Amino acid sequence: MRILHIAPQNVAGVPITFVRAERQLGHESRLITLYRDPRGYEEDICLELPLFDSGVVRLAKRLFAPPERLDVSCDARQPRGRPPVWEPRFAERLLLRLREGIWKSKVERTLTEIDADSFDLIQYDGGLDFFRDGRVARRFKSLGKRIVCCYTGSDLRTRGVIAAVDGLADLRATVEYDHKRLYPGIMHVFFPFEPERMPARRRLDDGKLRIGHAPSVRRAKGTARILQALRTLRERYPQLEIVLIEGLPHARALELKSLCDIFVDQIGDLGYGINSLEALAMGIPVATSLAPGFAEEYADHPFVAVTAENLESQLERLILDADLRAALGAKGKEWVRQYHDARQVVRRLHAALGVGNGLVRHDSGL
Repeated sequence: MRILHIAPQNVAGVPITFVRAERQLGHESRLITLYRDPRGYEEDICLELPLFDSGVVRLAKRLFAPPERLDVSCDARQPRGRPPVWEPRFAERLLLRLREGIWKSKVERTLTEIDADSFDLIQYDGGLDFFRDGRVARRFKSLGKRIVCCYTGSDLRTRGVIAAVDGLADLRATVEYDHKRLYPGIMHVFFPFEPERMPARRRLDDGKLRIGHAPSVRRAKGTARILQALRTLRERYPQLEIVLIEGLPHARALELKSLCDIFVDQIGDLGYGINSLEALAMGIPVATSLAPGFAEEYADHPFVAVTAENLESQLERLILDADLRAALGAKGKEWVRQYHDARQVVRRLHAALGVGNGLVRHDSGL
């Protein structure tokens, strides 16, 4: 098949991981992103569109968007609908139309250059078309293309579905377990991941025990509470070093993570993310809160499940027990390979659509 992914940005490297896996399975796969992720993830076709995440745009959002859409926190929210639907105010809709008018020629030129109408399957990673009225998605649908909307995080939690796009989808899927509560009937798949791309874990023989934490948005990870717990533990265990990985290019973030003995992902209701998988793939035990229902469905998970209340005691258990850290690290590496292999995730999506051949091309060079 020819598969085209469309995403606002290459969030946590998830869209490009789909692309690489599909290429390994023998498909021709491309990714168009609207703007570049500042952490330096690999790009395919990046449009570098203006007025997407600039200071002016952030100010406009604060002025014209509903406040709940700007609140990215670690707590589950009461959905305003199941699924929540993007419903812009008049001023917001007007500004978006003006911005899309600026984008129009570049978007159309790019779609022509790659012969977008010849692709068989269109996957919207984030559920967002180039235009909020879904005009490109409608064109794809009129040409008989299969369409997937795959949600990756706050796209569904805070923005909601774009009805003009989601309504055309042949399959609606998510890599976030908590989305099942927001969107009844949505298909949950594991984050596509490539553990073989992770750097080897490195241990420094300096007597330190390093605990890492890597927030992209502090409120979404419960960072204030995590740092408070780590500082309290450091008073009791002077050998403890807090490794705060924040605002860095992805390659540098991985280097720092590989030095850690323990990793703390997040506390709250949203569950683990790519940060956890990176640490587990390096053999580093991970402490994180899990989305409600996840532990019951996947009882063999390798995580040290924590809450705001027991975070210190659970981390202290890991600090004091090197054998436990080693056992959890080994279990985590195997669990990531078993559940998160990107090719298996792709196969599952394609099987749900009734498409794909499932053949792995080992000579792809990827």
